[in-house]
Amino acid sequence: MATSFPSAAGGNRSGSYQRRNVDPFAAIRRNHRIKVPQVRLISPEGRQLGIIDTQKAISLALEVGLDLVEVAPNATPPVCRIMDFGKYVYEEQKKTSHVKSTASKIKEIEFTARIADGDFFTKVRHAEEFLAHGNKVKLRLKFRGREMAHTDIGFNLMTRAVAELVGMSHPDAPPKLIGRNIHVMLTPLAPNKRKPKWHVPGSVSQAIDDGPEQDNDDDDEGEPSPVAAPKET
Repeated sequence: MATSFPSAAGGNRSGSYQRRNVDPFAAIRRNHRIKVPQVRLISPEGRQLGIIDTQKAISLALEVGLDLVEVAPNATPPVCRIMDFGKYVYEEQKKTSHVKSTASKIKEIEFTARIADGDFFTKVRHAEEFLAHGNKVKLRLKFRGREMAHTDIGFNLMTRAVAELVGMSHPDAPPKLIGRNIHVMLTPLAPNKRKPKWHVPGSVSQAIDDGPEQDNDDDDEGEPSPVAAPKET
């Protein structure tokens, strides 16, 4: 009796095709997947060996325990190199992994429109420490209740925060109102151009991410916390 369900074999072929698409190295032809009659061959040391028959090139590669890899498929004839393909893939993946691991992280500092001066400068100091470690910093000001009627207060406060951190960073764009929040992203300056105002190099204190502040007590913004005065410039 006929059925509309795909066969198991068909499903496997479909699945394997999807997996091949995910592999960035799957499209690189090597060894017996190279179907052209002749290739321009490069030795493992990078020497040009001229144009030779593909089957002979494959044999030369396999004799030394390596692979014939197509490195310039659009050339006439295609350029192939004898190399360790597994090692090549490993080195390329390691490069990608290194780039991801060294990419700067984004830290977030949250303000409110009625923040006290002491808390304001504490948050600015934390932001400066994040920037000193090469992290991008997102400043976010959250409006509560009727504070949305006075967004100018929020913009003034964010402009003030950006100005306090001008020796360590530059804003990617002017502060922008999105919903009930004002956002601005700060990118750290080059290490040799940073001039910290609050952060003391070598300090044992560590900046911490600001978690979302509690919304159930708008009037208790907190008494100004003691904070070190900025260094004389």
